[in-house]
Amino acid sequence: MDQSRRTFLKTLGLVSFSAAGAKKSKATPTNILSDDRMGVLVDTTVCIGCRRCEYACKAEHNLPAGDIDDYNDRSVFERLRRPDADALTVVNQYPNDKEDRLPVTVKVQCMHCDHPACVSACIVGAFSKQKNGAVIWDESRCIGCRYCMVACPFQIPAFEYDKAIEPKIMKCDFCYENRTSKGGIPACVEICPVEALTFGKRYELVQLAHEKIRRNPDRYFDHLFGEHEVAGTSWLYLAGQDFKSLDFPDVGTDPAPGATEPIQHAIFKFFVPPVALYALLGGIMWLGKQNREEEE
Repeated sequence: MDQSRRTFLKTLGLVSFSAAGAKKSKATPTNILSDDRMGVLVDTTVCIGCRRCEYACKAEHNLPAGDIDDYNDRSVFERLRRPDADALTVVNQYPNDKEDRLPVTVKVQCMHCDHPACVSACIVGAFSKQKNGAVIWDESRCIGCRYCMVACPFQIPAFEYDKAIEPKIMKCDFCYENRTSKGGIPACVEICPVEALTFGKRYELVQLAHEKIRRNPDRYFDHLFGEHEVAGTSWLYLAGQDFKSLDFPDVGTDPAPGATEPIQHAIFKFFVPPVALYALLGGIMWLGKQNREEEE
């Protein structure tokens, strides 16, 4: 009996030591803000709502894509859609504030923030900001806490709730694995038939956008969305009307992690890390089992 208790106390001491050490350490994912990072400029005044980008994205990420002709169905524009686990990008339609012009169609996906809230909020470093600008998710690290979903100011990360085994966090990954990390371009950019999407170095896209606004003041609303929002994003938008009328959120210009990091740090300052907690509970169960065996 005494030996069992001594063994348990040693185990408890190791757990406590591990917990103390865990408080000082934290996940350190890649979080690079390169001057040469890439981006995409979306010109909503050019987009025709063909939804070919939706098809290309699904095909690229092995999601059920159906036939490309299915995307000619414009009845989907009758309701507002958001990216989800089965569609990493969607196109929505809005009334044009100029009565003599066609409705405005807007592509929606992860904005690949320069200071990503998802990277900051993730307690295990499953999200990372890559040198080329992509914000990607690492399945091998994720524990399914879904803090990223709460932290994202654009409400983009989606969870595969319908999968009981190994569900994933789903979002646009900038076609990182097979394309952009190898010098290629995103699938949605490649398929766009009207070149509403322009891929290139972000600082060059900013210059291009402002030049477009300067040359065509009657065509463009004088604002480049994503240049300063949440301290900058890799996806940038031009529009012919106020972005508020296109359901773009008012996220301010401060980095989003400024709100998420204090919450994360407060939570883990006063709680024992999960692994240490499970070890402690396991030790208690083991001691109970030993006591029962000795009583028998």
